[in-house]
Amino acid sequence: MVCVRFRRDVAIVGVGMTRFGELWERSFDDLFVEAGLEALEDAGMGGDEIEAMYVGNMSAGRFIDQEHVASLIADRSGLTPIPCTRVEAACASGGLAVRQAILAVASGMYDIVLAGGVEKMTDVTTEEATATLATAADQEWEAFHGVTFPALYAMIARRHMYEYGTTREHLALPPVKNHRNATKNPKAQFQFEITVEQVIESPLVADPLRLLDCSPVSDGAAAVIVCPLEMAKEFTDTPIVVRATAQASDSIALHDREDITTLKATVEAAKTVYKQAGVEPEEVDVAEVHDCFSIAELVAVEDLGFVEKGEAGEAYHEGMFEIDSDYVAVNPSGGLKAKGHPVGASGVAQVVEIVEQLRGEAGKRQVDGAEIGLTHNVGGSGGTVVVHIFERAD
Repeated sequence: MVCVRFRRDVAIVGVGMTRFGELWERSFDDLFVEAGLEALEDAGMGGDEIEAMYVGNMSAGRFIDQEHVASLIADRSGLTPIPCTRVEAACASGGLAVRQAILAVASGMYDIVLAGGVEKMTDVTTEEATATLATAADQEWEAFHGVTFPALYAMIARRHMYEYGTTREHLALPPVKNHRNATKNPKAQFQFEITVEQVIESPLVADPLRLLDCSPVSDGAAAVIVCPLEMAKEFTDTPIVVRATAQASDSIALHDREDITTLKATVEAAKTVYKQAGVEPEEVDVAEVHDCFSIAELVAVEDLGFVEKGEAGEAYHEGMFEIDSDYVAVNPSGGLKAKGHPVGASGVAQVVEIVEQLRGEAGKRQVDGAEIGLTHNVGGSGGTVVVHIFERAD
């Protein structure tokens, strides 16, 4: 992959996010407007200063029967006639929207850009939501035969267990950690703890994955405001610098991959951002990684280089990824599992968490001394991956 050369440095100067959860009383556009207004207030600016918007959204057409989302958002936000672009990359839609905003500012095309993500998933039945999410899989070779995303990740889990000796108990450790972290996050969907035993004994979804291995169906929105670093101090005393951004692709179907226990797109995107940022994996203090299922987090910390392949299970057993760890803290927000997973918003919400961590504003879940943060957002079972690295400005 080719490293991106920024024409100018970029910073995040404002962030906003709704509560995640089953928000039946809220509308799709209402959620986005709330997150956007909070980001504007955080940056101390008005909407008239925004020059362009990128909106991550996976499937409003199926979830709420609404297409032409970009125009709707610009209208409801009172920001017409600025250009607004919808970005779709399955569950990586939000992360990719942020990347597009970063590139737009880095190129000099715009100075101030809002990147957001939104999804309203609970207005349909669980069966309809599952079918909609399955559209991010290969329709001809996977979904047509009845394969759902729990089943795809269950295959990844089974192969990982076979290849590396990962146990059923190992799989339960990321959800337990993330629920514990979510008790410290007032915007998380599930603010309660669970145990390893509860995970293992929860209803079977797709062997070996159980209900408490799986992220929930969620509503929510998140937004960030991006501008050139040279302008950032006009809006905030604590700008967060974008050190690197990368996107990579892989085959959409698992059967076309050399090794289903590795998300090659994660490996490639990680290589690029580490090279761009000039940092090593062990220098990352805090990371928000894509944990749509428990196995996804185990695989992510391996593919991002935090541990060697096959060692994630024992690393979790040793507490390497806790908030108070001497190593990298993973998913202090509660992750997709406990914070919630409104798919179009998840990648943006990851950036919101990292910005708050690097500012020292994460409250009870604050990672002590966090200076370098990473986000990792996956589309589908790894067909698209977006990784960013951020750093607290001097």
